[in-house]
This record gives sequence, C-alpha cells and structure tokens, in this order.
Amino acid sequence: MNTASLATPAVIRLAPFEAAIFDMDGTLLDTEAVFRDIVFDVCTELGFEMTHDVHSAMVGSSHERTNQLLIEAYGVAFPYAMFDEKCRVTMRERSHAGVPVKPGAKAFISELRARGIPTAVATSSRNPHAEHHLSAAGLLDLFETVVTRDDVVNPKPHPEPYLMAAERLGVDPTRCLALEDSHSGVHAAHAAGMQTVMVPDLVGPNEAIHALGISIMESLVHVHMAAFERD
Repeated sequence: MNTASLATPAVIRLAPFEAAIFDMDGTLLDTEAVFRDIVFDVCTELGFEMTHDVHSAMVGSSHERTNQLLIEAYGVAFPYAMFDEKCRVTMRERSHAGVPVKPGAKAFISELRARGIPTAVATSSRNPHAEHHLSAAGLLDLFETVVTRDDVVNPKPHPEPYLMAAERLGVDPTRCLALEDSHSGVHAAHAAGMQTVMVPDLVGPNEAIHALGISIMESLVHVHMAAFERD
C-alpha cells in the first residue's frame, strides 16, 4: 500500500456523528492478509494461478462478485464452489487460536460505547463467518447489530448494507460515521450518505476514491483521534 496518498491524521477533524458503522475484514479484523495467503494456496491446489490483480479485485467483494471475478479470470471451468468451501474451511482452522484485531479498534469501540454512541458492523461476509470471527476476536457483543450478506438483497458496493445498519440503529444515515478498507465498501458507505473514512489495508485509494472527497486515515487509532481529540 502506498501510504504517501494517505491524508495527514493531525489535520483531520471528523464532523459530529451519532452512530458508527464498521466494515469487518480488513477494517476491524486483521484477516485480509491471512485470507490472501489462503486464496493463493487454494488456487494453486486447484491448478490455477492467482494473481495480485485478481486478488485485489476480490477484496471487499461479495460472494457473488467474487464468483464472477474468478470466472472472468479463469473461465467457466473454475470450480468456485470447491474453492469457496476450501477457503472457508482453511480460514476457520486458522482462526481457532483467535482472530487478530486491527490496532486501535477495541479502544475506539470502547470509547464510542462509553459515550453512548451506538455501533454496528456492515459486512459482505455471510452470517456464520461474521459471527464466528467477531466472536473469536472478542468483539461480537460490542455491537448493537451486525448486517451480513445474508441480510440484504444488494451487497456492497450497493448502499443497502449501510442503510440497513443505520435503520437498525435508528439513526439517520447522514449522521453515521462509516469505516471501510475496500473500494466497494467505501462506495457503499458514501452512496448511503454517510461520513465515510477509508482506512486502507491491502488496497490503497485510487482516483475514483479520491474523487469522492472522503477522509483517508492510516489506522483506527487516527480515526479515534480525529473523532474525539477536540474534546
């Protein structure tokens, strides 16, 4: 990731917000690098060569979009169902010892809760994966609601996951802060009308992301500072 394109945290101040909605993998949980290794390994096992470009396009994508990307890259013979199952089983095996949390996540969520600011998760992952990983990371009980792929008709980059999370929290979307690491997630949150912050993980912002005029910060530690340092 090219950190030269990140905004300087010290000069950013977030506007007041009444709820905070987090993406999961790559934003709350430090799982994208682990999953990247699994994707490359499983593709090799199945006789296909994963590339950086294909993997980057997969980051933050829904189950359906990932299927489409892999068929476009490798043809209709690509055994997506087998690939998906092997990736999920391997990921669950590697998470038995716990799921790593992104720096600053727990401290930020704790302060949000202390201030009475409701929080939610909006993820493209399916419900079993989301609940397992958030529970393994010790975060599941910290959120009022978790919106997964199983809850919506239209996954990211459609705004429905973020709009549903805001509705469940009872907060107008324009009064919500959204935290994202992927391009599709940023577009979803921005389209929902939320104050959106990109915290890049494996994929940095491109021209289309910069054109949205959103904030880009290095970590949730910096988001935390930008949200409450004025107090």
